[in-house]
This record gives sequence, structure tokens and C-alpha cells, in this order.
Amino acid sequence: MTTSLLLQRTAPRIVEEDGAFRTKMLGIAAGMENVIALGRGDPDFHTPADIVAAAKQALDDNQHHYTGPTGLPALREAIAANLRAEYNLDYGPDEIVVTAGVQESIMLCMLGLVQEGDEVLITSPRFTTYDTAVHLCGGIPVPVPTHARDDFALDPAEIEARITPRTRMFVLVSPNNPTGAVTPPDSIRKIAELAVKHDILVIADEIYAKLIYPPHEHLSLASLPGMKDRTITLNGFSKTYAMTGWRVGYLAAPADFVEKLTEPRHTLSINTCTISQHAALAALTGPQDDMERMYSDYATRRDYLMTALSDAGLGFGAPGGAFYIYTDISATGLKAKAFCEGLLRETGVMVFPGDMFGEPDSDFIRISYLQPLPLIKEAMGRIRGFIDARKAHPHE
Repeated sequence: MTTSLLLQRTAPRIVEEDGAFRTKMLGIAAGMENVIALGRGDPDFHTPADIVAAAKQALDDNQHHYTGPTGLPALREAIAANLRAEYNLDYGPDEIVVTAGVQESIMLCMLGLVQEGDEVLITSPRFTTYDTAVHLCGGIPVPVPTHARDDFALDPAEIEARITPRTRMFVLVSPNNPTGAVTPPDSIRKIAELAVKHDILVIADEIYAKLIYPPHEHLSLASLPGMKDRTITLNGFSKTYAMTGWRVGYLAAPADFVEKLTEPRHTLSINTCTISQHAALAALTGPQDDMERMYSDYATRRDYLMTALSDAGLGFGAPGGAFYIYTDISATGLKAKAFCEGLLRETGVMVFPGDMFGEPDSDFIRISYLQPLPLIKEAMGRIRGFIDARKAHPHE
């Protein structure tokens, strides 16, 4: 089969990432009925009604024109106030850039900071959008491993062991995707010391920071003395407020750096959807009761799954936050991709392999507990049946 001229002349910065298996799984699921999706990171809750109402009101008020590239002033003020109240972060409105989801914030950071040959250390297993963004900017992603034996908690010594003269920055995602691991405050302080000692920058991705399960605690890196100047804090609305499709995220950084990024941000998409920005403003300034109910449900689902997975003979890292359980399926005798595809085809349960999170030939799967508890229980029954069938007929 011949390739198109455009493909032949694609710039080498476009590196093929492992999206093919995700596409394959979604294609299989599309042809099936009664699929229970425990793969994607999209909350099953709907966006709260007061947030939706604010968007409708914005439309009625004809608030559908461009905003400035950095976002609505009222929203940036509300974000700065929220960061101060929730995370002890001292940012002003002129230090906030509202983006089309945290995804755009990631790309903007890499465009602004990564040069050809720079190394970017990234907590791993990881959200591989970071790899793509680093590659697009000519950099080199360097995984910093975490381990199931530690519940995938990040060890600062693993970071320091990988710092070289070419290290530009470290990407800290806490709680992490796909493991749900929370980096404890003592480790955050050690990471700050390493950043200063080796003069490296840090991206602190805190998109899951509101989803923390006791006794775990979140500490924002940029709140520590001397760290704001070398840290970009990322956060957004998708996970906390069940607003994935609204596409609103933001980055917080020193004002002079924000000013430098304003024109590149304008080039990417001019501004985040104006209607979505009004919805995000309502999310921050309105009642939080719906969110508290979501968090409570996530905690109940998490507790059930940890017990059910243990009963099924599967190991995992106990998640301190987010809504994922990174589960070891090596006891089944299958690798993660084969397990996920077989499980979907035979039972209609969709989960994703660790291969999609930077771990080739993985023994782990990511289970998202983003379905109502009765469906999660049904899914676990199907998973148990799938595993038992493999034990009964190990060579089939």
C-alpha cells in the first residue's frame, strides 16, 4: 500500500504515540451492546445544573464574542482567589492564563520552555500527552518510575538519579494519572530542594488536587518558599466539576512569563470558548454541594473496588486520589493489551492497558471508577468470570 505524499513529508517532530490501541478498543466497543466503560477519564456525572444555567444565561446575554487571550478578567480573579483559599498559592489575576483545557496549558508550557535536546523528567506511568508535547518541541521525555510496592508514590531520589546537564524541567502530576498516587508533602518539599539545587523548572499538574482521599494530603509546590519563580501550576474544571467537554483549564505563573506567553496562546486558539468561561466562573463562585456528593461517591466506589480486586486475587497500588486504580493482572498469565482486548470482546467491560501510559508490554491495567456503583459491581462480576475462565482453560 502506497503512502500519501503528505505522510511522506511529515515533519520528524510528529512522533507516533500509542493511540492505535485506544482507537481499536473504542472501535470494538462501538459494535457491542451493554458495554461497561471503565477506561476513559470522563466523569459519569453531568455538569451541575447551576453551571449549565450560567452558560445558557451567557448565551441569552450575547456573551459569545472573543475574550482576551488570557481569559475573562472575572474568571481570572476567581481562579486566583480559589488558588489562594484552597492551596495557599499567591497568584494575581495577571498571573493566570485560561486555556482550552489543561491539555492546551501543557502544550503552551512546552512551547514556552523546551528547546531542542532538552530533557523533561515526567512521573511514570504517566499521561502521555506530556511525551507528545515534549517531542513536538524538540525535547526528550525521561520517565521517572514509580512502583506498585510503594502504591506508586513518587520517590525524590528517583528524580535526582535522572537529572543531567540537559535536564530542563520536571513534571509533577499529583494525584497522578493513571495510578491515583498522591505525592506526600515531605516528598514535595524534597522535590523543591532538588529543583533549587539543580536549577530546574517544575510543572505542577494539579488537575486532580480536589480528589484526595484521607489520610492523604495535597501540598502545592509553588506555595513553598522560592518555588513560585520556577514553577507553573496547572489546574482546571474537567475533573472537579464534571466539565470535560467544556474545555476549560488554566496555568498560573509569574506575570512576566504570562505576558510572554500571551501571543503564543493567542496563536493556538485566540481564547477559550467564551460560553465555557462563564460556566467556569459559575463553577468557582456557586454552590459546591454537587461536587461534594461526587467526591463522596468516588470514595465509595474506590473502597468497593479495592476490596473486590483483592478478592479476585489482583494486586494494585492503593490510590490516594483521582478516580483510577492501577491494577496488576500478571496473575492471569496475560499481558495488559491481551487482557483488555479479551475482556472487552468476551464480557463487554472496557479498561485500558498500562501500555497506553508509557509502559510497553505492561502487566497493569487502569480501571476508572466512573460508573454508578451497581454497574461497577456488574463489571467486577464479569471480570471475575473472565479470570476464572482463564484459570479453567489456561491455554485457550
